[in-house]
Amino acid sequence: MNDDSASGDAAGSTGPHPQEPHHEGLGTRLNWLRAAVLGANDGVVSTAGLVVGVAGATDSRSALLTAGLAGLLAGSLSMAAGEYVSVSTQRDSEQAALALEREELATTPQAELDELTGLLEERGISHDLAREVAEQLTERDALDAHARVELGIDPDELANPWHAAWASFVSFTVGALLPLLAIVLPPKDWRLAVTVVSVLVALVGCGWISARLGGAPARPAILRNAIGGALAMAVTYAVGALLGAAGV
Repeated sequence: MNDDSASGDAAGSTGPHPQEPHHEGLGTRLNWLRAAVLGANDGVVSTAGLVVGVAGATDSRSALLTAGLAGLLAGSLSMAAGEYVSVSTQRDSEQAALALEREELATTPQAELDELTGLLEERGISHDLAREVAEQLTERDALDAHARVELGIDPDELANPWHAAWASFVSFTVGALLPLLAIVLPPKDWRLAVTVVSVLVALVGCGWISARLGGAPARPAILRNAIGGALAMAVTYAVGALLGAAGV
């Protein structure tokens, strides 16, 4: 092996792996992607359960369309409102923690420096090196250093409740459109089969994507997703059929 190839191998062994990108905000983007996939998954399952249940009671296209649209709007608005409230609470907590940290840095800077040094030591860094790193981080941006090391917060990327609300609204709506269109567009004799097959295919896709984003095995996620969706449709169809037979 020549020197160039050896040095190339050494550089490749110590450099960042292409499978492990280290970009700022990557974790935040992955979280939003997971939330979008889960929102779409919820839209598929809940709307499919609703329209399949109604299909068990009646074959009226107008009734199916009305039920599907009502479920789509109710679900998407509920998801958006829930995400807005949840993320707003998270953001308020993060801002309160940053405000407290800012006050402590202004009133007791030495104690905060000692605290940062101790936190770095807890991560396996020797005392002298931890002190040097803490001093350099403090000189550069004390609040940012404490936010990241002590609080686990990126002060430049606080959660945005409006982004979360819109992401949930859009992803749920997109997911809900699939079973809605599948139940109202085909001929009467094909509606149920087309809906079940299209929903199961969509759930397999959602399970695969969520597993890939989380770095987990795809098979268990796909099976959970598909079985859960199939059970939801089976139960709601059975209930709808019973109510329809009873003339309710």
